[in-house]
Amino acid sequence: MTWLRGQAAAVWLLALGQTLTYAGVYYAFPALLPDLQAVTGWSVAELAFGPTLGFLVMAALTPFSGRWVDGGWGGEMLTYAPILAAVGVAGLGLAGSPLLWWAIWAVIGAAQACCLYESCFAFLTRRLGGEARGAITKVTLVAGFAGTLAFPLGDVLGRSLGGQGAMIAFAGLMLLAVPINAFAVRNLRRMERAAGGMAVEHAPGALRAAMRRPAFWAIAAVFGMIWLNHGILLTYVLMLFADRGAGAGMATLAASCIGPAQVLGRLILLFQGARLGNARATVWSLIGVVLAGVALWLAGVAPLLIFAFAALQGAGAGLLSILRPMLIADILGRRGFGTISGAVAVAPILASAAAPSVGAGLLHFGGPGLVYGFCLTMGFGGLAIAVGLVRRGGAGLAG
Repeated sequence: MTWLRGQAAAVWLLALGQTLTYAGVYYAFPALLPDLQAVTGWSVAELAFGPTLGFLVMAALTPFSGRWVDGGWGGEMLTYAPILAAVGVAGLGLAGSPLLWWAIWAVIGAAQACCLYESCFAFLTRRLGGEARGAITKVTLVAGFAGTLAFPLGDVLGRSLGGQGAMIAFAGLMLLAVPINAFAVRNLRRMERAAGGMAVEHAPGALRAAMRRPAFWAIAAVFGMIWLNHGILLTYVLMLFADRGAGAGMATLAASCIGPAQVLGRLILLFQGARLGNARATVWSLIGVVLAGVALWLAGVAPLLIFAFAALQGAGAGLLSILRPMLIADILGRRGFGTISGAVAVAPILASAAAPSVGAGLLHFGGPGLVYGFCLTMGFGGLAIAVGLVRRGGAGLAG
């Protein structure tokens, strides 16, 4: 069992933990949305406000969780927060009213701030320094299959247990992440001690200095727009695919392809990243998101284009989830990284919070066509800002 004790093994274990956690707190809701609506009788807007509230709480707490990582508490958050998240997801399966549904999502949001990508990436960046990009890529290679796991599993569980019963089953799956994360964290810390340890970092003023730079706000804007785009499309993916003419089986299959597309995009970055660089890879990823929106719009004429959408959207968004911490480190520096990264993350988290409710509003007032147009606008906007950031050299935006 010595293979379980190395740095690479610890990273792969964290990847598995992230996969299980994301499957429950992020993908279970869109995978079970039609079943949840059927069993509860609540409106899409009432159901969607739950994840929205969860992301709002997450956004409020993420800057603090970033400071906790800088203070040496990242491992504890990755170990214990999934327990709270699993309890919350199980509670969703027992909620008897929208008010209770919303309150439980607020609790889940607190757990999300401590155990999802932001905390995991900050934990790895703090410990591995220049090696963090490879580790983060490995984590997301595996975690990219969370949607691939959740959509087919949600289809099976939803039909056999109903929407709320399936949420309880997902909670049981999430609990497996607790011992996995604990073992990985312990191994990484053991290696740190063997190498002489890592001092707790205090970086007073780092966030204030970063926020004075236009690059900080440009990065936040780019990822805020794209996460709003991605959040809306992911939440209502099955409904949108049905609108494009896809049957239930075809829609589920196409939605399940988003995860493998994320993995494929990340594999390309893993092997070609040295040639591309983080800035250029970001631009190409944003182009992929824009082309995905075009493919989804055209799928009304040719429904098979939903698979092109899944491939382009998955690859683009999947790459961007890796590139955000790398861009922050490249452009804004590594001093106080956890705190700065947490502050930048407020924009995409708020966008994710708004996505279910914004999507519900768009569907109500303009139908799927308004959703397609709005999401394309977000994609083009993010691409334009990123191109401007790259052309001005990123770091040159300090003034």
